Formats: sequence, C-alpha cells, structure tokens
Amino acid sequence: MTNSIEPLSQAECIFVIGSNTTTAHPIIAHKVQYAVKKGAKLIIASPKEIDLRENASVYLQLLPGTDVALLMGIMKIIIDENLQNKAFIHHRCENYEAFKKSLSNFDLDFVEATTQVPKEDLIKAARIYSQNSPASILYAMGITQHTHGTDNVLAIANLALLTGNIGKLSSGVNPLRGQNNVQGACDMGGLPNVYPGYQKVDFPEIHKKFESAWKTSLSDRPGKTHTEIIDDIDKKKIKALYVIGENPILSEADASHVEKAVNKLGFMVVQDMFLTETAKMADVVLPAASFAEKNGTFTNTERRVQLIRKALAPIGESKPDDWIVCEIAKRMGAKNFEHRQAEEIMQEIASLTPQYGGISHDRLERESLQWPCPDKHHP
Repeated sequence: MTNSIEPLSQAECIFVIGSNTTTAHPIIAHKVQYAVKKGAKLIIASPKEIDLRENASVYLQLLPGTDVALLMGIMKIIIDENLQNKAFIHHRCENYEAFKKSLSNFDLDFVEATTQVPKEDLIKAARIYSQNSPASILYAMGITQHTHGTDNVLAIANLALLTGNIGKLSSGVNPLRGQNNVQGACDMGGLPNVYPGYQKVDFPEIHKKFESAWKTSLSDRPGKTHTEIIDDIDKKKIKALYVIGENPILSEADASHVEKAVNKLGFMVVQDMFLTETAKMADVVLPAASFAEKNGTFTNTERRVQLIRKALAPIGESKPDDWIVCEIAKRMGAKNFEHRQAEEIMQEIASLTPQYGGISHDRLERESLQWPCPDKHHP
C-alpha cells in the first residue's frame, strides 16, 4: 500500500476493485463505510454482488477478466472530458503522449461491449473518481490472480497518476494483502528475483553487498516463480522440493497438474503446522510452530511492523521455522547458520534492508512503526 488504513476514512472518493472487502478485510471495510457516511463517494467494480455495493455511488458489474478494458475506458473518458490533473502529469509523469495513444482502442462502445457495463455508469465512475480528491484505490486478489493481473495493476497505477491521486494523504494505490504476513514475506525476499527489501539479485552492487554480509558466494540469476517450479517438476528438471507453510495442491488453480508433478519428485519435504493435502504426499513432514509459539514480527498490509510474542511453548515436536531451517543448513555442512534470537535477526534485517533500517524490537516495544523507516530517529 502506498498509504495507510486510517486515512481512508478521510478520503473524498474510494474506488474498490477486485476485493470483497467486508468479508476479506472487515476492518478496512469499516473505514470505507465510515468515509461514505461522512460524504465520500464510493465506486465498486466487481462481477460479484459484494456487500459494499449497497454503499456505492456507482456499481460497475463487469464481466470476469475484463478489468483492463474497464480501467482503460475510464481513463479515456477522463482525458476526453479534460478531467486529468495536468499539473501533476507535467511535473511527475513520463511518456504521457504514448500512454494517451494506448487508450485509442478503448472507446465507450468497445468498453461497454467488452465489460457489459453501461456507458452511463462508466462515465459516472470516471467523473466521480477524477473530480473528488483525495481518491484512494483499493484492490485485492480479484484482479491480481488473472493472466492479465500485472496489466490490471499497471492500469490502476496509471489511473492514480492520471488524476494526481498518489503521494498525498487518503489517496494512493492500495493492495489489500491476502494473509497477515504476506507483506512481511515479500519484504524479506520471498520472491524469486530479489533479496530482502526488493533489492534485485542481478544488480552487481546488491549482489556483492549480500555476499559480503552472508560470507558466501550467491547466484546473480533470478530464481523461478511458483508456476515455473511446478512446470519444471513436471518436466523432471527439478527433482526435490522443500515446501514451507504452503499447500499448492489446494491453492493452485490446476490442482491435478500439481499433484501429477509432485508424484514425479524424487524427494519432497513439507514444513507446516498441519498435515495438509501437500504434506500427505511428502517423504518427510517437519512440524512447525504457530505464531503463538514463537517470537518475531509480522508486517501487515499497510507496511506496519508488529511484534509477536511467544505465549506458550511449542507443542509436541514442533519447532519455529527459523530454527528448523538453521538446523538443516548446519547438518548439510553450511556455515554461519547458528540460530539466533528474533531480536538479533531483526538487527540483521535492519542492517541490510534500507526501509527497515530504523526498526528494532526495542523500538517496537515502545511505538508503532511502518516502513519506510530508514534510521533509528525516523518516525
């Protein structure tokens, strides 16, 4: 999220797309409803008749998968009616003329036919969003889990830029994350092409920085995505799989493809709290501790870093994830994997991750912090 949750209640317009907010993010939905009670305009774009539509100034019930056409059509209306923020575009945006040209195929007739949203509703939405500032966009997996998910997000970013609704309070481009620490997992490098803090693995200076810190040689090539891994297992290019806190046989769109691929593996380890569908197929299952059985932090959807504190000892043979990983590494002969306390791990995170540079357990005990927090004096 470029913005925080609390200022949503001061927005003049909120555009919700691809999110069943009351069900998936009820606290955020409450902020949206409070803003509407104060007079904010609400635009809902969803194939499904979600609860928030009852509060909406306009409800765009588009066909599934037509989000790009909808967003491009709205932006074309804004430009055709001269409602764009020209000053912001001049000072802050690049390639505006090329962008304008890209909208030429998205006239009202085409967009209405593609999305099945009436023209008058498209025009109403364009006028509401462009004329009520600050305007905030909220989106979730209803638009990202598509073949055109990246294009959907780029279109949302362009809509915010076109109207100058970024970089100020109660505005912005705001994804609502799927679970309580998805943001934290991404921040810590749980992606195939970056180290912690979204520092790219194929940037030479970044590569050297982490080699020096971790005292080992590292690959400078991006890794594989989730779907690429499954495909490569199916092609027998990957022979072993280590799964931590994930259940691909349930979560993947094509579960039968995953199951077929997993059956071709020579060896699979699953580290989880539960005997999931994937864990049942594993050669070895490592029982992991729950959030209540360990210390550490979660980073939530608004980039807020929150302490979690151990409330009880791990049950049975379960252990914290970091302890398990360190023990496996040591038993494979790796160095520098002595298990450390959560506070020490956060110190290393702060030393290598610029936006976490000023975050420590000591500060988190005393105050609430969101990244970017580059140094210990930063609020």
